[in-house]
Amino acid sequence: MSVGNFVPERLERMRKVMAGHVERGDVPGLVWAVSRGGETHVEAAGTLALNGSAPMRGDSIFRIASLTKPVTATAAMILVEESRLRLDDPVDTWLPELADRKVLKSVDAKLTDTVPANRPVTLRDLLTLRFGVGAIMVYPFAYPVQHAMAEAGIAPSADLFRGSPDAFMKAVGSLPLAHQPGEGWLYHTGLDVAGVLVARAAGQPLSAFMQERIFGPLGMKDTGFHVPAEKVDRLATAYSRDVQTGKLGVYDEARGGLFAKPASFESGGGGLVSTAEDYLAFQKMLLGKGKLGAERILSRASVELMTTDQLSEEQKASAAMFFNGNSGWGLGMSVALKRDNLFTTPGRFGWDGGYGTSGYADPENDLAGVLLTQRLMDSPQAPKHHVDFWTSAYQAITG
Repeated sequence: MSVGNFVPERLERMRKVMAGHVERGDVPGLVWAVSRGGETHVEAAGTLALNGSAPMRGDSIFRIASLTKPVTATAAMILVEESRLRLDDPVDTWLPELADRKVLKSVDAKLTDTVPANRPVTLRDLLTLRFGVGAIMVYPFAYPVQHAMAEAGIAPSADLFRGSPDAFMKAVGSLPLAHQPGEGWLYHTGLDVAGVLVARAAGQPLSAFMQERIFGPLGMKDTGFHVPAEKVDRLATAYSRDVQTGKLGVYDEARGGLFAKPASFESGGGGLVSTAEDYLAFQKMLLGKGKLGAERILSRASVELMTTDQLSEEQKASAAMFFNGNSGWGLGMSVALKRDNLFTTPGRFGWDGGYGTSGYADPENDLAGVLLTQRLMDSPQAPKHHVDFWTSAYQAITG
């Protein structure tokens, strides 16, 4: 292992800061990892569950939620490079449920108050989350389309869709678009749809395609859409926090829980489980412009496209809570545009997950980092342990 990429004393400061979040009861446990210039550090603190029966380990498995999105975008771009999909072709061939879309005249309109779509939905619309279906950030729900998404079981939330991919697409296809294709930005659903598109175009389940083309080549041995029985003792119990009392309650058990059996719907927007080292391998592949060791997953051109902001200023302004005035969105991931914090280096890319995960890579500093916790996010604002992790990561690098 090479040395000199991190300051040892500052890594120790990082350990104390992160362990402090466990000691104060912010989270039962967590795993964090940083990698730079061939030097990697993976650390763990706390326990897999509140009962403290088993310690958190560096190879503990977590539900990584929306850290799935960059992986799904990668899978889609593999098919683009093979000319099996095209970014700007209509997706109707593979997703007939999205043909002949209707568009609401306004976001608060009745579901029947629509106009025809100006053009078909494309893969680019899905990966940039501009296809017209997704999270409308008005709570409690106030618009008919929000209620319709909830009734259909596809409203973006921590509760993943539990039906088949065909049932999911039928539900999506039953709704009008909230805006014309390509004209707005709505979080999440586009990557779930992209996952179905990849599976149909590849002619195999999304999990099988990802295993064959991404996880296997990169050595991501613990990543998938469920945890096999022989590994479930490494899966952290997931908790949600009562915002009134601050107390943690079980959201999903490890053994016998939702991720302990194969998923009927493999969510390209948020369904993967993984470990810190597995996800670091994926990040290092992107830092390597599509290549890790002898394995090339994508071309340099694809990675550069994926990590380039694709949104207009108006689109970013309409979703300000996601972009904080300092970032945009590429294909399946956030891209930092302005340094207004220790860790928002322009060009840094990645995303956060609603089950309490965070993973970003920074080409300028050759830095990859991932934080895995089992406490669900309860606000669009990053929790303190996320902020402290990234602050600690950047204060620890040399040069």
